Amino acid sequence: MKLLFALALGLALSFPAASQVRIEITGGAETALPIAVVPFRENRVSPGLDIAQVIRDNLYRSGLFDPIQPADYLGSPSRFEDVRFRNWRALGADTLVVGNISPLDNGNYRVRYELLDVYAGNRITGQRFSVSAEGLRNLAHTISDQIFEALIGRPGGFNTRIAYVEERGNVDNPEYRLVVAEADGHRPQSILTSNEPLMSPDWSPSGERLAYVSFESGRSSQIFVQDVATGERQSVADFRGINGAPAWSPNGEQLAITLSQGGNPDIYLIDANGNGDPRQLTRHFGIDTEPTWSPDGQHLYFTSNRGGGPQIYRIPVSGGEAERVTFEGSYNASPSISQDGRFLAFAHQTDNGFKIAVQDLDQAFMSILSDGQLDESPTFSASGSMIAYTRSTEQGTELATVSVFGRVQGQLINFDHTVREPDWGAL
Repeated sequence: MKLLFALALGLALSFPAASQVRIEITGGAETALPIAVVPFRENRVSPGLDIAQVIRDNLYRSGLFDPIQPADYLGSPSRFEDVRFRNWRALGADTLVVGNISPLDNGNYRVRYELLDVYAGNRITGQRFSVSAEGLRNLAHTISDQIFEALIGRPGGFNTRIAYVEERGNVDNPEYRLVVAEADGHRPQSILTSNEPLMSPDWSPSGERLAYVSFESGRSSQIFVQDVATGERQSVADFRGINGAPAWSPNGEQLAITLSQGGNPDIYLIDANGNGDPRQLTRHFGIDTEPTWSPDGQHLYFTSNRGGGPQIYRIPVSGGEAERVTFEGSYNASPSISQDGRFLAFAHQTDNGFKIAVQDLDQAFMSILSDGQLDESPTFSASGSMIAYTRSTEQGTELATVSVFGRVQGQLINFDHTVREPDWGAL
């Protein structure tokens, strides 16, 4: 979770030893759309990346698609003219993706794809691209986004990035890394390494900067803002006591943070560049932490134990009284809001451990999505159809995703070290 209550009370950090980590998928709608993504025909070239498999995995992970496995295909067309639609209707596919890859004289590749309606027998969309070898994986995400938007009606967010904290070493010699990877966990890059804890990464709306908490000074926490591309950074909050849980405003001009400079952890607003004085938003004897903005920038959701146990509250950014949002159960924390403002995800305590739950803010209806024993730190994808989170198992710590539409499991990628506190970037 972005800022543990133990940290707010005494800055006491407790991290389990490094262990095997994997990303795991949970979620797939019962009414998911059946789609076939045919392996792209490789014309005199072998790029070393199965673009169709990347697309298939992306669509499956959203929970809104049910990709048909290639072993069941009755052909391998690469263009509209080659498709026998009756074969694909017999497989139960609603839509079909075909494409091919050809070499260009400059060492790049020409990639073409088409999205087809199997029952109407026509072309929905398609495009040609010229791309380098290094750009093929990003292109696969771009094609996934275009397919998602054409069929679902909103951006898929597959070409976004995810940030998280990786812990290496052991208790006597720990190493913490701030890592940025593609949304599916591939091509991770460390942008900061420290021997002191790093916490709470949060993407700016532009996707160019990350705010995070660092204990590099060895004496207390600070909040930094770092340019991901250049590595340049500045300390924007270094006040007495706790400096924690940064959250960018939708316009990128402010950060909501937790400060205890007044003696008690409360929510404050600061300029994202560290200019001026903090503006205090909450004033309560309880612990107020983990702020997150509503998409319209008018409200902040946050975790507070002001009612006796951790629950999620909402307060106008302009000031006023906080209202309680979660009521089911004795522990609800770490709020995350979907981009359309409809869903609130959070960590929810049950009789069988901590799970990821989602609440429809329009209907106040809550659903439990995950089934681990210690699931925490939920963060919505840009599409709003997936939630990334961390969970602990007997084998280690997992970085997982869950669809808000159903339940299915599958492994994506393995890690060798413990990962924590993911944050999914915006479009």
